[in-house]
Amino acid sequence: MKILDDLISQLNPEAPVRDIRQGVFHTGVLTRNCGLAATLPRDALRQEPPLVKEPGHLIEKSALELTRMAYSESILEAAIGMATINSLLDIDVKRCQDLNARDLIAEKGKGKRIAIVGHFPFIPLLREHAREFWVIEKNPREGDFTEAETDNLIPQADILGITGTAFTNHTLEHLLKLCNPHAYIVILGDTTPLSPILFDYGVDAISGTRVMNPDLALRCVSEGANFRQIRGTKRLTMIR
Repeated sequence: MKILDDLISQLNPEAPVRDIRQGVFHTGVLTRNCGLAATLPRDALRQEPPLVKEPGHLIEKSALELTRMAYSESILEAAIGMATINSLLDIDVKRCQDLNARDLIAEKGKGKRIAIVGHFPFIPLLREHAREFWVIEKNPREGDFTEAETDNLIPQADILGITGTAFTNHTLEHLLKLCNPHAYIVILGDTTPLSPILFDYGVDAISGTRVMNPDLALRCVSEGANFRQIRGTKRLTMIR
């Protein structure tokens, strides 16, 4: 993925790898900062083991080596790679707003066609604002559309929200190519790198997570926290 190439090329990987945690729902890596990524347990468990090839030895690798795990076909390894990338980012907080992606998509999507890749808790709220609304999900719930509808629905959307786990499963570049040139595109979730490089790919807003208390966040990850349960973090949005 060229987008991963560009992200990694802009990092300063000269930082020690201090901790790696992989919980049921999330992965955390501590280098210069702490970075998070979703673990995607359902999708990971469909893959052939070993899901992580060198457990117990990853802490011995360099930060750069860990970032390259983002290219892995193993979802668990790719999550470690994305969490490492996020741990090495120097986030320009002056460019960020304390703005929830849910509110941004709701505002931009009033009376319009909204597509969301990934089933988020705020889906019912967005349905109230949209003229047409589609959720595309690998593990669909009632009312969701399957991946088979992706190529049909995304080009129709005026507003598109894409889960940051599209980095982990390597679908992001394909999704972006499907977009209507005039669509407003938001990438969201704690896997999402808060990097302006994403604007070069047509993204309009990036909603991610900055870890403020690494010890607390990593402890939550280890104890099986879902996204809403991870403490010691702050959600930020960067707009082009």
